[in-house]
Amino acid sequence: MTEEHLHVRKGVAASHDGMIAPPRKTFRKKTAEPPNLTAIAEKVKQGSMRELAKAITFIESNAGDHYLYGQKLLQELLPSTGKAIRIGITGVPGAGKSTFIESFGTMLCDAGHRVAVLAIDPSSSISGGSILGDKTRMEKLAKHSNAFIRPSPSGGTLGGVHRKTRETMLLCEAAGFDVILIETVGVGQSEFIVRSMVDFFMLLALTGAGDELQGMKKGIMELADAIVVNKADGVNKQLAEKTKNEFNQILHFLQPATKGWISKAYTCSALKNEGMDSIWSVIGEFRETVEKSGVLNERRRRQTKEWLHTLIMEQLKNNFYRHPYVKDQISQLEQAAMDGDITPSQATESLFREVYGDK
Repeated sequence: MTEEHLHVRKGVAASHDGMIAPPRKTFRKKTAEPPNLTAIAEKVKQGSMRELAKAITFIESNAGDHYLYGQKLLQELLPSTGKAIRIGITGVPGAGKSTFIESFGTMLCDAGHRVAVLAIDPSSSISGGSILGDKTRMEKLAKHSNAFIRPSPSGGTLGGVHRKTRETMLLCEAAGFDVILIETVGVGQSEFIVRSMVDFFMLLALTGAGDELQGMKKGIMELADAIVVNKADGVNKQLAEKTKNEFNQILHFLQPATKGWISKAYTCSALKNEGMDSIWSVIGEFRETVEKSGVLNERRRRQTKEWLHTLIMEQLKNNFYRHPYVKDQISQLEQAAMDGDITPSQATESLFREVYGDK
């Protein structure tokens, strides 16, 4: 065997001109260093938008490591949360939620407040589709140095959207945002989810209460701490006042949404920036009332308890469907139930016996 062949066999390549080439270096992929969570937390508390966005990305990620990073960050930042006023905003299609939030949020930012706008869209979590482009719809507010706009994460489950939005809210509070606006951009359950995480819940309405009520569930009105009739400008102004009075008559017969607070209807024009300061004054009066009475602290404690149980149910559901037996048998049991061979209750009992035993 020639010397050249000997070197090749040992892993040393020969060059085209017969010279012996040096062995190639093998590179090992470096493992990514874990982030410095304490440093990120400190920068979030200092108001760094970049680090806040990074922290929110950990919260929204479904990756195991990122989830743990997000929870550790929350634990470090928890003492810095809870100082903001949390406001939920919903409304029927066409009520002008985006225009209202931009006008209202810009007024507050100009006055020195720091405003975070978060959106909840359960429909995106069910369909997997993307939500509305919040920053496009609120272009002026998005450019304000005191504002932060974040859409809800799409994909996942209803409980997942709830968790991620709520934890994002806490991160924003730790970053020094003193007004949190949570917008419902979906329909149905989104109003109840938002009510479960805010202090003050606002329902935006249009003129013509009679027609409005046909498409509005009584249950949604019972959640509201205030009903705001938008687009009260021009020829519509007089009708808006009439609609406000009609809503006040209805609210008089409903159970108050918040103990010790009387829900009322108001008018505004988001397009003309009229009535925004009056609504902010109402929210200030509400906050002073519920803080003094202890209702605000009681509400937040109750919301945290509900949140805990929501997460427990979500985790149980995820663990159940990830169980090997369930993954293997669920399709067959579905088919058997649809064919009428067994009842859905029998199929369920069969799965639960295997996963949890006879207990």
